[in-house]
Amino acid sequence: MTTKIARSRREFRRAQRSIPGGVNSPVRAFGSVGGIPRFIAKAKGARITDVDGNEYIDYVGSWGPMILGHAHPKVLAAVREAMKSGTSFGAPTTRETDLAEAVRKVLPSIEKLRLVSSGTEATMSALRLARGVTGRPRILKFDGCYHGHSDGLLVGAGSGVATLGIPGSPGVPKAMTDLTIVAPYNDLGATREAFVRWGEQIAAVIVEPVAGNMGCVPPVPGFLAGLGALCDEFGALLVFDEVMTGFRVARGGAQRLYGIRPDLTTLGKVVGGGLPAAAYGGRRDLMSRIAPEGDIYQAGTLSGNPLAVAAGLTTLRLLEAKGVYETLAKSSKILATGLADLAREQGIPFTTASVGGMFGFFFHPGPVESFAQAQQSDAARFRRFFASMLESGVYLAPSAYEAAFVSLAHRPRDLDQTLEAARKAFRRSEKSR
Repeated sequence: MTTKIARSRREFRRAQRSIPGGVNSPVRAFGSVGGIPRFIAKAKGARITDVDGNEYIDYVGSWGPMILGHAHPKVLAAVREAMKSGTSFGAPTTRETDLAEAVRKVLPSIEKLRLVSSGTEATMSALRLARGVTGRPRILKFDGCYHGHSDGLLVGAGSGVATLGIPGSPGVPKAMTDLTIVAPYNDLGATREAFVRWGEQIAAVIVEPVAGNMGCVPPVPGFLAGLGALCDEFGALLVFDEVMTGFRVARGGAQRLYGIRPDLTTLGKVVGGGLPAAAYGGRRDLMSRIAPEGDIYQAGTLSGNPLAVAAGLTTLRLLEAKGVYETLAKSSKILATGLADLAREQGIPFTTASVGGMFGFFFHPGPVESFAQAQQSDAARFRRFFASMLESGVYLAPSAYEAAFVSLAHRPRDLDQTLEAARKAFRRSEKSR
């Protein structure tokens, strides 16, 4: 049965008259998968419903933060209660400190932190701090890792620019990208070569400890520890971008999962409980350099917004329940393993990975340990698979270079329905070649 999307189609045309591309973030436009983006009307639990009334099992989860599921009643209640007192003050509140303490409780590497409104702000601010503390100009990042759209980081930036087929962006001065060194993810040898060449100029290494913007690509054994050792050897800071992984792959993020203590950490997604909130933090001596305590400036009118703080704090408290992360990891593993088994039955080159509450797959025989390998996956097969899954009521990220996310609201029946839809999608994909 063909899904009716007449209203989404009309809304997309209307949006294109006022919004660039008809969307407020590029990948939402379905540009790499074809078709019309679904305009979402409501969401509850593990499911979203579009303006035409079509319901989908959702594995985007607002790109990660909906770890409890959509419209969790306790989160909504907390936001409603906070709203009674006002929506924004531009002044301190006690709940901001509550949220900061909740983060510090489970992330020992964070001794002080600053709340901001987006992951881009968090990474930009953390790297300014790293440059200010070290007095060095260069940053080392990894190909395929996305750290927001600030100028110096929009190079080798993974999902967004890769989905659109562009290498970076006009408007970014060459002088900014010249200060960014890009190495292959999971390649310690190439990283050491970069340090040998530019070591005295490198302020920080920033990395997604589990890459989520080239698909879900875990670190190979020894990679993260090796980065820490190189930073110590050459006097650089290690920055973990846990905007995606923080509170999703484990209660203490990827740094607790892999036993690595970074100098600075950026957080987002889950820390805002679905509302715009993020943070950066780390060692006390480093964070004490942030104004007004120190001399490195960063500010934001909506930082610590009371509604976002209420949502984030409630979410983090609910994640303290016993068995939460075991449940998330089990669901991700069931989907990753199930998809791989179904693809194998059809003789389709396919590889999967899962870490905590995130998973990913590639139409590639594997292994996929770098962005270069991810880019070798079969894009045409992904497009056919995506379209069939959408038709069957399963909403995946409209890009071959994005991780997928489960929530605590995903039940066994949702997983079963997803795998049955995948069985049909694999068959259809091969027949339509």
